[in-house]
Amino acid sequence: MYTLDLVPPGGRVRIVDLRGGRELVSRLMQMGLHPGAIVEVVENSKGPVLVRVRGVVIALGRGLARKIVVMPLR
Repeated sequence: MYTLDLVPPGGRVRIVDLRGGRELVSRLMQMGLHPGAIVEVVENSKGPVLVRVRGVVIALGRGLARKIVVMPLR
């Protein structure tokens, strides 16, 4: 397992855990980022990490992406 900021573009992963306070976790879950959700990384360069979840592309700051623990899909 590793964090979302380390997934290369095109990678598909499943969210395992959200590390953060109650408000942060609530905010992520409102965006559809919750444990069990499947996420595809669209872009992961120097700027924000762009992910697609449930057909919607979301931009996440790198610090926020580091709080999302994922595992690769097989």
